[in-house]
Amino acid sequence: MARPVKKQPEQWKKEILDAARELFLSKGYEETAITDIMEVAGGAKGMFYRFFQSKEEVMHALGDQMFLENNPFDAVRGRSDLNGLQKIREVLAFDRADGDREELNIQAIPILKDPRILAAAVEANRRVLTPLWFELIEEGRRDGSIRTEYAKELSELLPLVNFWLLPSVFPADAEEIQRKCRFVAEVLSAMGLPIIEDEMYERTEKILRRDREQRKE
Repeated sequence: MARPVKKQPEQWKKEILDAARELFLSKGYEETAITDIMEVAGGAKGMFYRFFQSKEEVMHALGDQMFLENNPFDAVRGRSDLNGLQKIREVLAFDRADGDREELNIQAIPILKDPRILAAAVEANRRVLTPLWFELIEEGRRDGSIRTEYAKELSELLPLVNFWLLPSVFPADAEEIQRKCRFVAEVLSAMGLPIIEDEMYERTEKILRRDREQRKE
């Protein structure tokens, strides 16, 4: 009788993340337990803790995985039909169009109340996104589509804007959030990055609606 094939650690980790993704999108993060994830992955609960300390850590890792699978910066890199500013706008549009990642990002809002999770998310954004934003801003400076003396500062600011707009991190009502959006739009435009559009206001309103619904539950 043939022995069952032993899964390698990386295969287990991938299957746990795949199971979590399936369940978070179908049942929701709050309604999914670790036992549910391992039932779909086909392993014992102890296997989960070989790779992750908590369900929150899985959500964080899943966000990283989904970004790398559909990296919007890779999608625009090398496109000769777009200048630097257009590439930045395309990155933002591409990001908004990724429905599954958008849904998981919204589900992850409440867990950012945990300082440890928030710090890890901020560090990941700084480490991964800042050099990518800097690359595009510098490209825009070279082709003349972006006129700013603050490429480094803007590349560090952009990954932090989303956290500032989240009511779970900086408590604010709908009117205050919209005012923040207008403030960000004016600041970025003054710095040579006119990238805040109506769709981004609509996205923020969607996040606010979900946050209010989650608070009522």
